[in-house]
Amino acid sequence: PPYTQRGDRAVAMACTPLLVVVFLFTVSPFVPTDGQQPPNIFLVLVDDWGWANVGYHRHPSTREVDTPNIDRLCKEAGIELDNFYAHAVCGPSRASLMSGRFTIHVSVDNGDVTMNNPDNTLDGYAGIPPPMTGIGEKLQKAGYVTHQVGKWDAGMVIPEQIPVSKGFNSSYGFFHHGGDYYTYKTSHCPNLNITGKQIRDFWDTDQPANVNINEETYVEILYRERMEDIIHNHDSSQPLFLYYSPHLVHTPLQVPEEYLNQFSSIKDEERRIYAAMTKLLDVNIGAVELALKTAGLWDNTLMVMASDNGGPIYAGGGANNYPLRGGKRSNFQGGIRVNAFASGGYLPEEVRGTKKTGLMALCDLYTTFCSLANVPSFDTRAYQAGLPPVDGLDMSGYLLDPSSSTDSPRHEVYIGQHIKDGVNQTTGIGSGIIFDQWKYIQGEVLYPVWTGPRFPNLTGEPVLPNMPGHDCTQIGCLFNIQHDPEEYHDLASLPGFVNILYEMQEKWNDMMSTMYLPDRGTADTDRACNVGLHYYGGFYGPFRESGGFR
Repeated sequence: PPYTQRGDRAVAMACTPLLVVVFLFTVSPFVPTDGQQPPNIFLVLVDDWGWANVGYHRHPSTREVDTPNIDRLCKEAGIELDNFYAHAVCGPSRASLMSGRFTIHVSVDNGDVTMNNPDNTLDGYAGIPPPMTGIGEKLQKAGYVTHQVGKWDAGMVIPEQIPVSKGFNSSYGFFHHGGDYYTYKTSHCPNLNITGKQIRDFWDTDQPANVNINEETYVEILYRERMEDIIHNHDSSQPLFLYYSPHLVHTPLQVPEEYLNQFSSIKDEERRIYAAMTKLLDVNIGAVELALKTAGLWDNTLMVMASDNGGPIYAGGGANNYPLRGGKRSNFQGGIRVNAFASGGYLPEEVRGTKKTGLMALCDLYTTFCSLANVPSFDTRAYQAGLPPVDGLDMSGYLLDPSSSTDSPRHEVYIGQHIKDGVNQTTGIGSGIIFDQWKYIQGEVLYPVWTGPRFPNLTGEPVLPNMPGHDCTQIGCLFNIQHDPEEYHDLASLPGFVNILYEMQEKWNDMMSTMYLPDRGTADTDRACNVGLHYYGGFYGPFRESGGFR
């Protein structure tokens, strides 16, 4: 089998003959013109981007959302991906994207990034297990020059987990879930008895970033300048893979005054700052597009932009997922159905300005990029280590072939449960599965609410983190998300849906039997902070020796 039981880890066969048949007979890869260089790939993974916090989802338009570059790239020059799914929180989504696996087969733990188990050197770490091959590594083998800019949040305990070891020629960003946009500090060193000392989280490829900490430049401006420099200096004889994972629009809600002043009409402070941060995101995207065009790279570039989860609607978040139910940390659609589109000059003219409504997931991008680069997506190294196989499906034909069927090759999406710091969260996100138009959820699911077009407003307040969840713990909850995308009607207890409920419960049980839950240990913030302070000069970095998996 692709992976087997090892020690006390509950793992099981993940790839049945039926799934293999589905893969072989439904995937039609896009075949480029003979001799054509593989496309440059500009991949953008936004942080905590609400469904209603982008212009192309606002009808009619509203002044509180101003994203003209993104709207144009999606609606005029791109393909809107209307049924695109991620995990409900950021860390697992990033592990899924970089590894090509559903989160239940790579990591559902969104705990402290310093978590590790010294007795388990195979996969006893937060983030992506070291033996799993990253998408950057695959593309490097195809001759790509690869760069990562922004948030990583996919592993940093040992050197094998950081971007340069996962296939990126360079990286420029941070390791944690979030941090201060101006000082680059985090608050993850509570036991350091040194007044005024916080460790900065800013890394440049294989060492702390060389930044002037006294200037406190807004970090997204530095990211923009780094990307422009990468593009300007790129040798066009080699394909480029640029992975931009902005800190935007994750908390803390911080933005330069010049952007905040553009939204003075919004009275709610959190919503005003969030809107301004989204505007800055749009400016950055436009700047990178211009840089690619100026360098003569855009015509052969495939751009894919998505969010890592839905927008946070709890106090302090500032986002809006109208008209979807729920938000970040919830398996309702507002937490996992995310903004996404493909764009770029590589798209055939015939597919530009269209909308695809078939199922897609973050893990599919791994396999799709491998197909376009003409490298196998099969992960030999992970297979030899007994780890779960790649789940992603090749969407290149679905996206790029104008004559292809309108049906997505994906019919099933696994919705991961919530683990934090190694502890199963029995209340909160829950778990579930989507099969075509049917969605089944188990657990007590947070934020069972619907926001209005403007949320929060004068009569509404943000959802509090401790509000009661929706109870799906008995027989589960069942929705037809094709006819009821807002999830108003739970069909699980209705007599006419007994057979569908039973089938979805069986699929969910089968999914849960493949859950990959290695013992990742516990958070090790003291060690990480002390190494950062005394070895890296006040910056976070890998703090344990290599596991020796190679």
